[in-house]
Amino acid sequence: MNKIKFLLPIIITVLLFNFSFSQAVQNPKTDNLSLDSGTISSQFEFLVKRSNNWRDARGQSYEVVKKNWIEKLKSHTLDSLKAVHKNLVETKQIVANQTKEIKQLKSSLNNTEVDLLNTNKEKDSMSVLGIQVSKTGYNGLMWSIIGGLLAFLLFFVYKFKNSNTITKSARQKLAETEEEFEEHRKTALEREQKVRRQLQDEINKSRSNA
Repeated sequence: MNKIKFLLPIIITVLLFNFSFSQAVQNPKTDNLSLDSGTISSQFEFLVKRSNNWRDARGQSYEVVKKNWIEKLKSHTLDSLKAVHKNLVETKQIVANQTKEIKQLKSSLNNTEVDLLNTNKEKDSMSVLGIQVSKTGYNGLMWSIIGGLLAFLLFFVYKFKNSNTITKSARQKLAETEEEFEEHRKTALEREQKVRRQLQDEINKSRSNA
């Protein structure tokens, strides 16, 4: 009897951890119960149903159970506990593996985010003389260079037109000077010829008077 009282808490504890307790048959028939099959709950029910009542001299009621039944139920209970323990160990291992995989995935995700950030930076930047410059800065630099070149071109065109105007003016003044020089040369030549004729006339007069 003491063995039964000692085993009852163990049996009840095992029942709480039994994987099939949710499938336990409500109000099972005695004929369908067995110690050789079914869940621990059904085997315990078999033990209760097949036990004999015994009342002592004081009128205290007891259940008399065969020892071999208790031993068999104990063996099945221990087997169930081993299965539960094995399942618990396997579950812990699965949880540990999943935790490790989650850490690896988080690390991989962090690396991917860093690579993506660097890729976005590279995509949004340009290398100028070995220096990474943002596309906005690069565009600003390019437009500044283009603006500078355009300003230089406009200045060059202005200077060219100004030089061309000065050249044309100089050529015009040179032509006018040459024209004035030619007129002066003709006038001087005419004067020289006139002086020579006058001189020749004087010479001819002197010869006639002589």
